[in-house]
Amino acid sequence: MPRAEHPVSRDHISDNALKVLYRLHNSGYQAYLVGGCVRDVILGKEPKDFDVTTNATPEQIKGLFRNCRLIGRRFRLAHIVFGREVIEVATFRGHHETTTTDKESKLSKQSDHGQLLRDNVFGTIEEDAQRRDFTINAMYYNIADFSISDFAGGMQAIKDKKIALIGDPDTRYREDPVRMLRAVRFAAKLNMQISHESAEPIKRMAPLMANIPPARLFEEVLKLFLSGQGLETYKLLTEYHLFESLFPQLAPLLLQSNSRECRFVEQVLTNTDNRINTGQRVTPAFIFAAFMWYPLEERCQQLMSEGGLNHFDAFNLALNDVLTRQLQRIMIPKRFTIPIRDIWQLQNRLPKRYGRRAYQMLEHPKFRAAYDFLLLRGQIEGGQLLELAEWWTDFQEANEAQRKTMLKNLRDQEGVAPRRPRRQRKKPKSST
Repeated sequence: MPRAEHPVSRDHISDNALKVLYRLHNSGYQAYLVGGCVRDVILGKEPKDFDVTTNATPEQIKGLFRNCRLIGRRFRLAHIVFGREVIEVATFRGHHETTTTDKESKLSKQSDHGQLLRDNVFGTIEEDAQRRDFTINAMYYNIADFSISDFAGGMQAIKDKKIALIGDPDTRYREDPVRMLRAVRFAAKLNMQISHESAEPIKRMAPLMANIPPARLFEEVLKLFLSGQGLETYKLLTEYHLFESLFPQLAPLLLQSNSRECRFVEQVLTNTDNRINTGQRVTPAFIFAAFMWYPLEERCQQLMSEGGLNHFDAFNLALNDVLTRQLQRIMIPKRFTIPIRDIWQLQNRLPKRYGRRAYQMLEHPKFRAAYDFLLLRGQIEGGQLLELAEWWTDFQEANEAQRKTMLKNLRDQEGVAPRRPRRQRKKPKSST
């Protein structure tokens, strides 16, 4: 498609992506924008990332850019770093030979399940297009003449609002089971339908997700639930039996559609979508804390009934058990597991409001997240939880005199005597 027949222009492309494209082109290499950035401009959306593909090898790319680093063993990629913006550059992928040579065995490797463990066989742009996952992601914008090459009918798929795999769905899902997650994510994000041929194998192939390393799944989960369409994504994941591969402890608690667990998860995702779509900040720790809260409660009750432990000890043991099991599925970085623990532990401290505790709680760095978490629990479960959440709402908004009155009323209601001030210890007299 020549420039006059499509909406993509250099005005839509970041300056840094243009620098990469032009340097590759001026050095004698082919250079194309590809994938989501081209798709998003055609859909009238603003691209967030710009991916480049070329016939230059990773080592040749590195020779052109001092700010380049090569990453990945499974897929060898070049990252061109411009401050906070990273332009990802990939070499055209080629086809794997049916009979593998010794040389190719070092470049590509498949598991017994058909999953690609290494994929560094390079080829032509036509071969690269056949190796792309979905038709809507196989459109290439050529910086040489500003044309778009649409190898797989991506423009028609956009018009039809269809997410369709390139090639045989069974084979493509076996090569990379994460494509099942991507199909769901694109369907929710772009308000499209997964084509029948691409949707049909997902339920029976969902168990292949167990072969994906936990470290890789963390970034995928962020894309699923922190893109502003988390609730719709969750519903599709549940429909295609993919959610249990991500959160195996929570999934059994979601079998009843009107259960408190279901309502809690859906409300958390609704609130998260609203915050993202109105430009407010969200943290992954809150989502993960919510998805593991009811498994934590269930494990705590189990330890109390079977082991005879008190609530404090059972809760802390359950916290470690549930978090450890989840980390075996999704490798959540420590910078998020620490606030997850804080949010959970503060749920036990928020009911204790006497004396200086209420003021100390307000000063806790994770108070706001813990309060929001409590408020959601109260909205779902009602009763004393909701009363507690509403008390904290009023306490935050009250002035100093009103806060003192609230604490006095609380002591009177509970029959708690005010704490007597500590007596000052007298300093011993000097012996001299």
